[in-house]
Amino acid sequence: MQNKTLNGESLNITEEKLTRLRELLPEAFSEGKIDWEKLRITLGEKGEFSDERYHLNWAGKTDAFRSLQTPTTATLAPCPEESVDFDGSDNVFIEGENLEALKILQKSYFGKVKMIYIDPPYNTGNDHFIYPDRFAESKDAYLKRVGDRDEQGFMTRAGLFRKNNRENGHFHSSWLSMIYPRLFLARNLLREDGVIFVSIDDNEAHNLCMVMNEIFGEENFTANIAWQGMDTIKNDATHFSSNCENILVYSKNLNKIHIAGIKKTEKQRKTYKNYDNDPRGDYLLTPLHAKSGNEASVYDFTFPNGQTWRAPAGRYPSYSIKSLKKLVGEGRIYLDPAGKKTPQKKTYWNETGDRMRPPTFWRYEQFGSTRQANQELRELLGRGKFDNPKPVQLIRQIMDLIAGQDSIILDFFAGSCTTAHAVMQLNAEDGGKRRFICVQMPEPCEKKHEALKAGYKTIADIGKERIRRAIKNGDMDVGFKVFKLQDSNFKVWRGTEIRDEKELEKQLKMHTASIVNDAKPQNILYELLLKSGFPLTAPIEARGGWFMAQDGEATLALALERIDKPVIKAVLAASPQKFITLDHLFEDNDQLKTNTALQMEDAGIAFDVV
Repeated sequence: MQNKTLNGESLNITEEKLTRLRELLPEAFSEGKIDWEKLRITLGEKGEFSDERYHLNWAGKTDAFRSLQTPTTATLAPCPEESVDFDGSDNVFIEGENLEALKILQKSYFGKVKMIYIDPPYNTGNDHFIYPDRFAESKDAYLKRVGDRDEQGFMTRAGLFRKNNRENGHFHSSWLSMIYPRLFLARNLLREDGVIFVSIDDNEAHNLCMVMNEIFGEENFTANIAWQGMDTIKNDATHFSSNCENILVYSKNLNKIHIAGIKKTEKQRKTYKNYDNDPRGDYLLTPLHAKSGNEASVYDFTFPNGQTWRAPAGRYPSYSIKSLKKLVGEGRIYLDPAGKKTPQKKTYWNETGDRMRPPTFWRYEQFGSTRQANQELRELLGRGKFDNPKPVQLIRQIMDLIAGQDSIILDFFAGSCTTAHAVMQLNAEDGGKRRFICVQMPEPCEKKHEALKAGYKTIADIGKERIRRAIKNGDMDVGFKVFKLQDSNFKVWRGTEIRDEKELEKQLKMHTASIVNDAKPQNILYELLLKSGFPLTAPIEARGGWFMAQDGEATLALALERIDKPVIKAVLAASPQKFITLDHLFEDNDQLKTNTALQMEDAGIAFDVV
């Protein structure tokens, strides 16, 4: 134990006693503080836990639920000038706070995402992420933090991104309050056969597993993969040199997923041989015995070459006598002509194909390393622009396991956008039509960081530029749409702010028109599409003063700049399922509004005025 008197500070008696108590009774502490209920029971006193059942709880869990259940009024504004082929692309990059973005996506993408991969903050004690300092934070206070921006309009680290130090009394709770609502909303977006992969290190792996058990169901746990991301051993490590990270895998419904399998490597292919010129081709030899069984199952078996076989001591036959005879008759047992090698079963390459069940330990040679990831990013953007990216090879392998060629892949901790890069690269290789949705907050780059020196103001800027350069360098005929989180284009009635008659009059005056003064037609268009359940990539056709959007068989017409008889006639002729227009476009012409409503009703078109 460190002697505090040597560091220039007086001895803190309370701290010393707590340190000794923690050494004696670590089970009585939670997040660095005494859990008095656990302490009394640990010391043998009679008592009961207030809620004695197996579950995960933390300071702020109730407010984490409240934050995910509170609807958002925010929207996503299109930014064609920052996009590549905005009108033709099916890929999406969203710049904004990811909890709000996930809420916005709920209606349009509910149950449509095949695969989610995220690499969230690991809570090492140095991470900056959104979390409440107080655990009874109101929605308005949260929105105030989310909207905390500097003079250039970028979200500020001081106002939004806070460092979760280990000295914080709610160190684990803060991280759990951050991750829980995001995973909860993410599950809604998964298809029934969808799968989520979450990278995490040892700091929060235990808590993450419990969170995901609660959200996805313990029965949908699919795998805990150890990825050997480091291709070297750090000799300066204090105790163990950690060269692996965890990737927790959960399914929306384990009974409905399909794992395609990992492609066999050339090295694995070379392990298949043909020792006896078998016409069925190369094969892999496997033992005839197994670890499990019982003594009654052990037997002696004599093969046609006169060689007698018996399972080794402590092992048991993998096959019954009848099954083994059948394998012999089919020529599926390798028998050494000299009788020196033990008989073994042949597993043919042609019958197993070029894929195998994925293991839960992923070596860097096959799944990429952090060194490789840094090299990939360096080749695109230059040295030192982003810390600790994931390799494209890792995400490609994950997609190849799960995501079919026509799937939506979501990453809402996008960082440098490795996921987007991997989607485009795999599509270019196999002709797939996978689409990505990447969400990244405009977290400002550190003042002395190489990225800021190179002109990247935020992490989101780095991600967007990586996608652009990956498209250009790979000569890929793809693009992506950029959207930014912003306040609604429609005025929000704030009844909770009305304290007196004067405030009521102010609110009424503000709402004489439904849209805000500087709202752009294109922004209004996409907000209404999202609120109508249409995806951000839905084809939109401008038709002389109004728009027609289509999502599969669903059709939506919108008049956002004018409403008159020619527009109404054209909409009726197009016969969409729904027609939306703005109230102020009628210019107080109640007769025109009433006639329009009647005409739409007669035509079986749902009509909405906002």
